[in-house]
Amino acid sequence: MSETHTDTPAQPGAIADFEKSLDELESLVARMEKGDLTLEDSVKAFERGMALYQNCQKALDEAELRVDLLLKGNDPAGRVRFDPETP
Repeated sequence: MSETHTDTPAQPGAIADFEKSLDELESLVARMEKGDLTLEDSVKAFERGMALYQNCQKALDEAELRVDLLLKGNDPAGRVRFDPETP
């Protein structure tokens, strides 16, 4: 039996993970922009940066879904994709 809730519990861990990943990504970009990393370190930094980017994107997607659920409730037919560019 599936239980449906209209309220989504807060997930402070996801927000904290996003903030932590974003801070680390910004720090990593700053180090890479300095240009004093070796090629090997640059490749490792790029790989780490891509992983951090994916973590941030996942957290943003989850937050978007939560906002969508709050705005539209549990009616899938009433859901629309959130677009911050639309007035």
